[in-house]
Amino acid sequence: MTLQTPQPPPSALRAVLAALDSEDALRQPAAAALRHPAGPLLPAHPLAVHVLDGPRPELTAARRTGWRFLIKDGSEVAAAAEVVQGAEGHTFSHFTAGPYLDSTVRALRQAWQLAQTSRARRQPRLLTFPGQYATALWLHGPDADPASDLLIPLAPAPLGVTAHRAYPAADLLPVLARAPLGRPLLLGSS
Repeated sequence: MTLQTPQPPPSALRAVLAALDSEDALRQPAAAALRHPAGPLLPAHPLAVHVLDGPRPELTAARRTGWRFLIKDGSEVAAAAEVVQGAEGHTFSHFTAGPYLDSTVRALRQAWQLAQTSRARRQPRLLTFPGQYATALWLHGPDADPASDLLIPLAPAPLGVTAHRAYPAADLLPVLARAPLGRPLLLGSS
């Protein structure tokens, strides 16, 4: 498999760079690791963000909502920045931190390892499932049937789904459709 790293629109990259220079944006709680960097902060690994919701999810119904960039401080990923598409281009939405950062990096490494053993072309994307509170790295084959696309669920994954296992989309989507709707975990709840 060959991974074709997507090129984000210039307005998406400009929005992230502006956020990294904005004191207001860096006040967000998820940006805490970006406030005192060891070196220059660099946006890396741009991934188109797609959302898939509904009782019977199909990849053809996924809609792109923006882009997510991993923000590197030296060789470490310190946060992620998400931009959304608006009428006049892309605008910064928010920074994220937490378990999905390391999980995204791990899934990207898995995708590169898979690329070494296959001839198929794949484009890495992020796919979110709001009803299940789940996110997966979506390895889309631009020249193939969407059912043959691969999904690597990020940790934490919903019950019944193994994080960091590459699933054919045709196998994972029905499991997610049958999964009970997730509830967000609240700090201090049991």
